[in-house]
Amino acid sequence: MADSFIKIKGARTNNLKNISLDIPRDKLVVITGLSGSGKSSLAFDTVYAEGQRRYLESLSSYARQFAGLMDKPEVDLIEGLSPAISIDQRAAMHNPRSTVGTITEIYDYLRLLYARSGTPYCPHCDLKLKKAAEEKKTVKNIRGRDIKSTKLERFFYCPSCDYRRPELEPRDFSFNSASGACLVCGGLGTKAEIDPELLFNHNLSILEGAIKPLAHTNSNGNGLFLDLNELATRHNFSLRVAVKDLAPEKYKLILKGDGQFPGLLAYLEEKYDGTKSNFVKQEIEKVMRVSLCPACHGARLKTESLTVKVNGLSIAEISNKSIKELLILFDGWLKKPAVLNGGAKIGEPIIKEMVKNLGFLSDVGLDYLSLSRSAVTLSGGEAQRIRLASQVSSTLSGVLYVLDEPSVGLHQRDNDKLIATLKNLRDNGSTVIVVEHDAATILAADWLVDIGPGAGDLGGEVLFTGTPDNIKKCAGSLTGAYLSGKKQIRIPEKFRAGNGQALKIIGATEHNLKNIDVEIPLGKLVAITGVSGSGKSTLMNDILANALNRKFYRAKTEPGAHRSLVGLEFIDKVIDIDQSPIGRTPRSNPATYTGLFTYIRDLFADLPEARVKGLGAGHFSFNVPGGRCENCSGDGVIKVEMQFLSDVYLTCEVCGGRKFTPKVLDVLYQGKNIAEILDMTVAEAREFFHGHSALSQKLNTLEEVGLGYIKLGQSATTFSGGEAQRIKLATELSRRATGKTLYILDEPTTGLHFADIDRLLKVLNMLVDQGNTVLIIEHNLDVIKSVDWVIDLGPDGGDEGGYLVAAGTPPTVAKTVKSHTGRYLKEVL
Repeated sequence: MADSFIKIKGARTNNLKNISLDIPRDKLVVITGLSGSGKSSLAFDTVYAEGQRRYLESLSSYARQFAGLMDKPEVDLIEGLSPAISIDQRAAMHNPRSTVGTITEIYDYLRLLYARSGTPYCPHCDLKLKKAAEEKKTVKNIRGRDIKSTKLERFFYCPSCDYRRPELEPRDFSFNSASGACLVCGGLGTKAEIDPELLFNHNLSILEGAIKPLAHTNSNGNGLFLDLNELATRHNFSLRVAVKDLAPEKYKLILKGDGQFPGLLAYLEEKYDGTKSNFVKQEIEKVMRVSLCPACHGARLKTESLTVKVNGLSIAEISNKSIKELLILFDGWLKKPAVLNGGAKIGEPIIKEMVKNLGFLSDVGLDYLSLSRSAVTLSGGEAQRIRLASQVSSTLSGVLYVLDEPSVGLHQRDNDKLIATLKNLRDNGSTVIVVEHDAATILAADWLVDIGPGAGDLGGEVLFTGTPDNIKKCAGSLTGAYLSGKKQIRIPEKFRAGNGQALKIIGATEHNLKNIDVEIPLGKLVAITGVSGSGKSTLMNDILANALNRKFYRAKTEPGAHRSLVGLEFIDKVIDIDQSPIGRTPRSNPATYTGLFTYIRDLFADLPEARVKGLGAGHFSFNVPGGRCENCSGDGVIKVEMQFLSDVYLTCEVCGGRKFTPKVLDVLYQGKNIAEILDMTVAEAREFFHGHSALSQKLNTLEEVGLGYIKLGQSATTFSGGEAQRIKLATELSRRATGKTLYILDEPTTGLHFADIDRLLKVLNMLVDQGNTVLIIEHNLDVIKSVDWVIDLGPDGGDEGGYLVAAGTPPTVAKTVKSHTGRYLKEVL
């Protein structure tokens, strides 16, 4: 039947080659193919974009004006669309007040439970408060007559002291409300304080500009320096002495003052709170460290709120438990409702609602998270799975869901749960389209669409549509070749012995790590593995990377809790390549990030035509005035704020998206202007600049990490975390390695097809063959089986994780009975 399909005809968005296909409705559909082949162009930029646009057109005239601003996908016809919801991998929130509990709304139920079933205790005597009521009489004078009224006021009081408090309300347990928020940190749970160690350049004197946040100002005559001068006179010391040479008591006087002068710390804190200048704030923030609030110790709430208990537990203690622990705890409470103040009638329906929503989070592999976990610390994959759980709980039907690699960050053990959740969405009567590379998800699909054959301009064609089993017979499909076993990522013939040296992390206790000692052999490709929440990121990023960045680059981030780090003398450089964006504005792009653009601008500036026109290298930059289009400030687009929708970027009507003035665009290098070169893919630019050694080297490394399809001038805001990470990796590869460098990468296979993973492994092995060490966090079994050494944490997530389960070569870990990774590794070995 026609209405059982989404019919697409003539799709030409981005690199799609005028394709036509039918996608069955109410099915789990996986779109796969090489990185850059056009999967996202089909799923998000065509199907989802048109579904969202049409839905807006069906609403009020106010909403329709925004639909008119949205770019219509380049497609001749799409039929059979439903209202579309995109569940992508953007970070959950940038608001430090948001937690897993608040964004899932489970914390709202928890606040209600504590307001209705909580038992308050005295914050001074720790005694259970008693309930009382008293009549409160008021007299109002209305039109010359005194009208008396009586109001019954209920409250709690302490039987031992004079403490009393009003009845409990849900807002008393909100850290975003004045009723509940800790008075010291305002509900953040943390406090940013100036660190004296970061405050000074110790080699300079105060008068030479030793105070870092004030070094940029010519302020020796201002009030602060007059106060400091008077302080020095009173206590007989000089401000001309280097800070490192000041006597300890004089150094303390400068920081804390002497009664007449409040001290430098108090002065800067007051300046930070009072200034309206972002620049001043940023300068002071450079010398601040964030630590737990000394009053609430991270609980975010007032003491009066934290002394309210349900079955002996405060709301903060509940929030700190993992979802897995909460499901067990609440199950026990439901079996014994007498533990609830007010009994089953009030507490039971609230707890049942929480259990239902916690169950959905557990089903997508997030049972290791706690409700108190800050949203800003969630990975893109975790944020996406939280949104997925919320959609399952909504039980909407007739919806089109489009998801971007939901398996990212998931251990194989948890993948089956995720697939079951996707099928649950489908069984509710919705169409689920998933862009995915994971073999288990591909094979679980009802329908498969394979895009290729290559990336960028070499992709954009439909290679296969049908059931997953049939793709194995498709001759032109790389996906089919890997799924059938005709192609495979081969296990190394032997594992490297390394250089005999090691980095040792001793006594790691941050988060859920159980005081473990971990040895990282050097001169090898090493993978840290384990289920989600087992402690991998805590060990590699929070402890090791932060400690090394602090030692080598004087970074201010405090390393996670551990006793010591041994073997630092065996490395001379650390390169931490994470998945954060390469830039946050449309002007940031691969050409600027990798340094390619400097060479390209110099080539244009050296042309005779440029010299005649008086154009220097700066005129060929869109980051500074001169040659750029000033209507869009070199962005090529104009941002339109959409109020209740995401911002929309419209092509600049003055430069047509080309970013430069006509005078600059008229200058040609080998027949191309600067905008046309920025519009080239890496693969095209390699051909174009093949005779230019410096450019060729950088372009070759981008190609080697599987990024031949990206454009030189492609906006940084359009890259996935995995693509951003590989751009950074290519940038580092083009620099000279020392042979004693430690490279740290968090899940480098994110967003990669089997063929791209094979290529990435060759790059990582090339780094190790030069004598360096590469340390990665990884879930992909094809990668884990190929490394020299595996460090497996677990056995489970949250409090049941944090142990060193196994360490050794892949075959050694595969024999470890307690290792979940080992069990799956055994199958592929």
